[in-house]
Amino acid sequence: MRKLNVRFALIPAALAILSGCASIVSDSQYPVSVITTPAGATFEVRNRAGDVIHSGTTPGSVTLKSGAGYFKGETYTIAFRKEGFADQQTTLNSSLDGWYWGNIIFGGLIGMLAVDPATGAMYKLPENTATSLAPVTADAKTADSLTLITVDQVPEALRDQLVQIN
Repeated sequence: MRKLNVRFALIPAALAILSGCASIVSDSQYPVSVITTPAGATFEVRNRAGDVIHSGTTPGSVTLKSGAGYFKGETYTIAFRKEGFADQQTTLNSSLDGWYWGNIIFGGLIGMLAVDPATGAMYKLPENTATSLAPVTADAKTADSLTLITVDQVPEALRDQLVQIN
């Protein structure tokens, strides 16, 4: 009977040694809320390799991987677009998960050097990203566009100020 109790006691200990602490307590994928002011902007999420991972409309949510490879946290670029507003871009960076340091006690070297870095569980992502979009204004001094009109669209009072180029 005593051998049976010892075996059952060793199972949790073996699991803790053979897995990483962050892998046990945390995750390697996180839901991230994407919010803009004003709402209704389209967004596109790209990973560090430049691949489009997700696209949607704000407010929205997307589940993203926190790791990009062995000992490499993921970085995402989120591009926002909305009619009447300037395009905006923001970066979402992963950071080291505090549970990763639990490997010193629970996961050991296997968790610290193999499991958590390989699964991406050693990293975490923020819960949300919020961006304010700036409205596009039609200021003649800072306009990035050129509007062409015909002579008959010029007001009568200004036609005598026109200069012929050719």
